[in-house]
Amino acid sequence: MNTHFKPNSRRHWLLGALGLSAASLSPWLAYADNDNDEDFEHEVNSNVSLALAQTGISGHVVVIGGGMAGAAAAKYLRLWGGAQLNVTLIDTDASYTSNIMSNLVLTQQRTMASLDYKRDVLASSYGVSLVQDRVVSLDTVNKQVVLASGAPLSYDRVVVAPGVEFMAAYGLSVSDYDTKTPHAWRAGAQTTLLANQIAGMANGDTFVMTIPLAPYRCPPGPYERACVVADLLKRTGRSNCRVVILDENANIQAESGTFQNAFDFVHAGVISYQSNARNIQINPDTKVVTYAIGSGATQTINARVVNPIPAHRAAGIGAGNLDANDTSGWFAAARLNNSNGRWAAVNPLSYESTAVSGVHVIGDAAQCGLPKAGHVGNQEGKICADAIIRLLGGGSPDAAPVANSACYSPITSNTASWLTAVYQYDASLGQMKVASNGGQTSGGAAVESASISSRNYTQMGVWFNTLMKDTFA
Repeated sequence: MNTHFKPNSRRHWLLGALGLSAASLSPWLAYADNDNDEDFEHEVNSNVSLALAQTGISGHVVVIGGGMAGAAAAKYLRLWGGAQLNVTLIDTDASYTSNIMSNLVLTQQRTMASLDYKRDVLASSYGVSLVQDRVVSLDTVNKQVVLASGAPLSYDRVVVAPGVEFMAAYGLSVSDYDTKTPHAWRAGAQTTLLANQIAGMANGDTFVMTIPLAPYRCPPGPYERACVVADLLKRTGRSNCRVVILDENANIQAESGTFQNAFDFVHAGVISYQSNARNIQINPDTKVVTYAIGSGATQTINARVVNPIPAHRAAGIGAGNLDANDTSGWFAAARLNNSNGRWAAVNPLSYESTAVSGVHVIGDAAQCGLPKAGHVGNQEGKICADAIIRLLGGGSPDAAPVANSACYSPITSNTASWLTAVYQYDASLGQMKVASNGGQTSGGAAVESASISSRNYTQMGVWFNTLMKDTFA
């Protein structure tokens, strides 16, 4: 099947902006290009079923998890794989709540409802079968996904995108996070709780945030959260408040120049950033936080609000009870947690597990050299979909995949920064690496905005809407 792309078409521009090249799609694009902008908008926004092409690709792919990575994989498997490729998407929830932009719920600039994304269009427009259920086990021998309902689903290949679960930290329990000291690192009820706690802060109160050792979901996210909370306290006239960041890492993990500037100048006198934080303990009732910097003496903070972000691992390793020794979950039983016991090591050409054939792991649960972020999850879903389609057709995955990562971070109520990077496969390392403009993975670096600006804030909304539309519409 020959695919014709015209660079001046809006579809081509949008796919390029989201990190897709014509080469990565050929020969499996499932419907014809159309240069009519109005038709393109209609395709994206309507619930009219698309006429998928007859590609000759058949089989059944099951996708576990309907977040940024899983939803993108399911959509593009059908879009590129064509009418005879059956795709089933399993998730415990009826809809997806975006973690991206959820920090603005804390400042009352967005609502939780505005971050809720239904998966209905994946079914109505692309023919993805949606199953709301909980995965009990993954039988990789008989190629079956066993569900809580008891009904197993057979597959030819399975895509695993479960996201993360949280590990024990700071002396806190699951109940503490849910009711007293929310991490709000999975958007939902804890986000609302944290927003209410911040709203109740008064003059002279202290907000304490902890950041776990990398890797964790969304590298710039904690620093962005500290900025918008500091900005809110200033805008609402609450004087002498402090935002204290206790970072277990040796340095800022993303946009270091931008955030250091924000801490030192934009929010000077409000944000206090401490790296190399150790031995953090939190009393969930009194909000007393004790810690040390490196090997230094124990210090104490009497906080009003504590936002501790615990370390994470791939969801499904344990039972979700924070116990790092608990490996009773289906993800671990399937032997997928073969990277530091916390993540799935994968082949970045296809995202197939290096431990189990026929199983592909994408998104935050995978470890392949890419950051754990929503835009990256969308990219991994597409690369994985393309690889599976090629494999089902008797071919091989693209030998040189490229992924684009972009992220905007609000710094105040009307300004933002941005970060972007292009990742290419480095065959010598077997991983995706940041590439320079010349296409070299040696010496490449991410690019961050030269300034914090209102224009960036406006573009942040465009980027977010485009990304979510590409994933769920």
